[in-house]
Amino acid sequence: MSRYNHKHKLSVKAVLYRILFSVVAIAILVAFMPHGNNSTYHYKKGEPWENQAFIAQDSFPILKSAEQIAREQDSLRQFYEPYFLNDIDILDVQLTALRNDFNSSATGTPHYFLPHLGEKLRHIYSVGIVRGEELARFENDKPQQIRVYSGNESSVKPFSSLFTEKSAYEYLLAEQDSSRYNHSLLHGLDLMKYVTPNLTYDAEKSAQQRQEVDGQLVRTKGMVLQGQKVVDKGQIVDEEVLGILHSWEQHQKEHKLTAKEQMSRLGGRILYATILVVLLLLYFQQFRSDYLDSLRTVLLVMTLSLFFPIVTYTIIAHMWGSVFIVPYCVLPIMLRIFLDSRTAFVTHVISILASAIVLAQPFTFVVVQIVAGLVAIYSLRELSQRMELFRAAVWVTLATLLTYLCLEFVRGTADGSQGIISRWPYIFLTMAGVLSMLAYLLLIPIERIFGFTSIVTLVELQNVNNPLLRRLSEEANGTFNHSMQVANLAAEVANRLGARAQLVRTGALYHDIGKLENAVFFTENQNGKNPHDGLSYERSAQIIVQHVENGLRLADKYKLPSIVRDFIATHHGRSLTKYFYVLAQKAQTSLDPRPFTYPGPKPQTLEQAILMMTDAVEAASRSLTEYTEESISSLVEKIIGSQVSDGSFDECAITFREIAEAKEVLCTRLRTVYHTRIQYPE
Repeated sequence: MSRYNHKHKLSVKAVLYRILFSVVAIAILVAFMPHGNNSTYHYKKGEPWENQAFIAQDSFPILKSAEQIAREQDSLRQFYEPYFLNDIDILDVQLTALRNDFNSSATGTPHYFLPHLGEKLRHIYSVGIVRGEELARFENDKPQQIRVYSGNESSVKPFSSLFTEKSAYEYLLAEQDSSRYNHSLLHGLDLMKYVTPNLTYDAEKSAQQRQEVDGQLVRTKGMVLQGQKVVDKGQIVDEEVLGILHSWEQHQKEHKLTAKEQMSRLGGRILYATILVVLLLLYFQQFRSDYLDSLRTVLLVMTLSLFFPIVTYTIIAHMWGSVFIVPYCVLPIMLRIFLDSRTAFVTHVISILASAIVLAQPFTFVVVQIVAGLVAIYSLRELSQRMELFRAAVWVTLATLLTYLCLEFVRGTADGSQGIISRWPYIFLTMAGVLSMLAYLLLIPIERIFGFTSIVTLVELQNVNNPLLRRLSEEANGTFNHSMQVANLAAEVANRLGARAQLVRTGALYHDIGKLENAVFFTENQNGKNPHDGLSYERSAQIIVQHVENGLRLADKYKLPSIVRDFIATHHGRSLTKYFYVLAQKAQTSLDPRPFTYPGPKPQTLEQAILMMTDAVEAASRSLTEYTEESISSLVEKIIGSQVSDGSFDECAITFREIAEAKEVLCTRLRTVYHTRIQYPE
């Protein structure tokens, strides 16, 4: 059984949380999956068809292009005749008014003008007068002629000949026979009052007539029958093929699913999402149940595993391009950095399977992306430098390009026998490799949001110019040297046991920062006088024990990550300050051990256990009077054996074999540190 897979009975609350997260994940996947009929093909005019041969699943009409429809609509425009209602009574009313004005002597206009003006009025009303705002509606789409009706009779008139109120007035003033009719004599007559629009636009009849004309337009130019091959793999997508593919997409959008089809598709989506979520849960249950106990870990895995399927569904639903441009390898990179390789791979596979369901060629996609994930995990063990991510991105790009090319050879399309090879998939895969380097920018947001600590942050904390470490070296140099020595020893033990060496090294550098508060009370910082000489054993023990609490307070002040803060709390566990406790026992028979006990807790992880062993051994090694192989081995065995017998490692996953290996590494390293030098001759 894995050290991380603790079999324990879950509380009701923990079970409910797991069920809730599972339901939420399934609901998100189902909600973002493209609903209805959506195109899952990516193609461009003039480029070869990248997918397998497209066979029509059902019959559908071939639609004319928008340009062709526009041309045919223009040709049909000559048949469009908007309707206008003719008020035939207006002419008689205006002629009567004109005669009445001439019979009165108020106008001062000669009477022989009356027949002339009457004839002009009859002409403009026979042609038709229309309000200017009604003519403005035809400014962009002028018909050639209109239909004028009155009662049951109708006639056709040229649209261009119609009068407006202004043009009708100008026509009345125009001099057609200047020798006989001097129109300057008409200024005393208000001709504008005889001009009244007699044609009114009939929107209802006009719309009906427009529909009849548009109904003559045929928007299709043939049919594609079920089972007919539309385009073969490698064939160039020309204008004709492009029109057929667009017609198929439109047919897919307009095809309404029955209630039974909708329910069956919804059920399929829910079942598929449920299978994937259950598989992921079973992995954690079988191999890493400790991750399920951590809310932040569950949220990180859930967020990353759902992000890329959602991106894929969005690209497919809106036809924004090829999914090969998406850097899916970012998911295993992030999980490899913050969790472990096996979890990164399993989660990556689940995410890829969730994404592939909406693709036309899921096999190619799944193979290429799984290879990308594996190469990303193999090539990136730790991300302590930007160059490591660049190197991983290069390897991922080369692997995906080579894998895609191999699949082309396997399908027999790489030799060009079935058409011209498309360069676009290779361009997209290269772009995805470049985008994968953006994973470096995601480290800080993930650390801040989910509370994880990356290798980059740990390496930055190891810098001795860090304000807290610099202060430790200046104010408690002995403790600083001790921490440096412990960091080196602990990192070597961690490498031997397969633990996180960078984490142990960082924890070792900061584990004793609490000694800054009372540095002179610790022997490594003393120079002659010992301040404990005037204190009781209990008070001295309390000062020593308090360095753990002081260290936690400084960790909060300097905003150290919680994973480093845990080393400060656990590096002594629940052990006793044995030096003062033994002296106090000799001075009195009845003694309460609580003031002499560190607050703990005991080490919870393998890395914390390594630091506890290394810290105790390194500190005790300074008290040896002689450094021989026997004395060092005896010291290491005594210190670590005492910790084992006291139950210091009861709450962490460490084996007896690992403890034995740790002893071996510590003995070897201490013998190297304290080796005997030869005496030089005087």
